[in-house]
Amino acid sequence: MPEGAGASLVGRIVAAEARIRSLVRETFVDRSPILSGLSGGGEVWLKYENLQHTGSFKVRGALNKILSLSKDDLARGVIASSTGNHGLGVAYSLSALKARGTIFLPTTASKSKIVALEQYKSVKLQFFGADAVTSEAHAREVAVVQHRTYISPYNDLDVIVGQGTIGIELERQCPRLDAVFVSVGGGGLISGIASYLKPLHPELRIVGCWPENSPALYLALKAGKIVDVCENPTLSDGTAGGIESGAITFNYARDLIDECVLVQENEIVDAIRLVLAGHRMAIEGAAGVAVAGYLKTAERYAGQNVAVVVCGGNISYEMLCSIVC
Repeated sequence: MPEGAGASLVGRIVAAEARIRSLVRETFVDRSPILSGLSGGGEVWLKYENLQHTGSFKVRGALNKILSLSKDDLARGVIASSTGNHGLGVAYSLSALKARGTIFLPTTASKSKIVALEQYKSVKLQFFGADAVTSEAHAREVAVVQHRTYISPYNDLDVIVGQGTIGIELERQCPRLDAVFVSVGGGGLISGIASYLKPLHPELRIVGCWPENSPALYLALKAGKIVDVCENPTLSDGTAGGIESGAITFNYARDLIDECVLVQENEIVDAIRLVLAGHRMAIEGAAGVAVAGYLKTAERYAGQNVAVVVCGGNISYEMLCSIVC
């Protein structure tokens, strides 16, 4: 493993686990009979982060960051930008700690996630820009001008190690894994999980999964640098958006991801339907990306033990109905 990749974060992830444990759920893993039936004698496990507080893994990183702040920083109020799930994680964390903040969202944010955010009195919502990159850049500028802490959805080491606590749980729950499938947007989730698991199990394969319509970090890895990407609409709104210049997740993703899988929109739809029909679980598009990634590569992992991280369940009623029908 390259110098500094993953191993240097193990201690910080363990510390994050202790810091946030009382405020997050240890989400359970469940053997998938349907997916295991495709595995040629292996076992496939689903890690249900859709059952986490706020319906997404994002609360882990947000909590770790906010709990790491000084009293003065917290008193000034934090700023974040989000297409929904990160904002919900920040709002939940601030509410739990009786603190305040501002969430910037693009005007294209999911209506269902906006409604969910509006339930929290701990945050003020502001809309700026038509995409996540524009909204995020503006939020950072406001944070600098107002001397307030900005909490990135992915480009922050405290956030990354917070997401990495999922790796600790997987190690306890599925100690003999051969591969882990993770949906990728900005890269915070996969960077955190891989940073904990790869030093313990160097042979473990970390599989990053992207929607073809929004593959910003994938294309950056292919190019060897962060590049501008033309984004198309995707069901995976939780992973949508570009990567900001200098994002620290680029190096972690480059060093720790073993395989990259792109999935089409119809494959995401099929994955959501499969989990709903086979497991009675409603999952969002971003979670469907990881399931679709496994379905697309199942033959290559025949006979192996695999975990698929179901990263969120915040799908709107209208979207779910359209997919089911």
